[in-house]
Order: sequence, then C-alpha cells, then structure tokens
Amino acid sequence: MPARMARKKNPNAQALGRLGGKARAKSLSGEEIANIARKGGRARAEKLSPARRREIALKAVASREQKRKGGN
Repeated sequence: MPARMARKKNPNAQALGRLGGKARAKSLSGEEIANIARKGGRARAEKLSPARRREIALKAVASREQKRKGGN
C-alpha cells in the first residue's frame, strides 16, 4: 500500500493509546511535561519555513499587543 493512501485507524487502539497517555501524564511532573512540549515545539519549528515562522511570530506579537491594550 503506498504511503500516501490514508488508512483508517483502529478506534479501539486509539482509545487504549489515549488511556495510556493520560495515565503517563498523571505520573509526570509539570517540568517533565514542559520538556516534552518544548521538544514538540522545536520539532514543529524546524519543519516550518522561515517565512511561515515569521508570519506566526508576527501574529503572536499582534495578539499580545491587543491583550495588553485591553482588546479581545
């Protein structure tokens, strides 16, 4: 089967994976969760083009400014 063709995921396997993930998250400290999230953020940033990263950063700055000025 070609890699591009979508395969339907097994809902039972998804449910078990979700339960395992939730159980693991309960045993992790806040710092450990933050480290895992940081790795994910870095991996995502590496995939993005510089132009797209800049676009996201500018949008974040605009959002922070709007919050600072009291807007929604």
